[in-house]
Amino acid sequence: MAQKSWSELSPSQQRTIIVVGAVEVVLTLAAWRDLASRPASGVRGPKAAWALATLVQPVGPVAYFALGRR
Repeated sequence: MAQKSWSELSPSQQRTIIVVGAVEVVLTLAAWRDLASRPASGVRGPKAAWALATLVQPVGPVAYFALGRR
């Protein structure tokens, strides 16, 4: 499958990419902020591991909010 350049994408495809990217950034920042303000006793497992896991897009931040918090 050949890659398309940005200009070859339809406007709706471009909007979808922008929205999904923005959601990923917001979820990641929210997870980092929550992780930084939450005491270690409120996190399942090491905080450093969760900080790294949130970088795995798009499942990392979702996994932190679903599984990482007590």
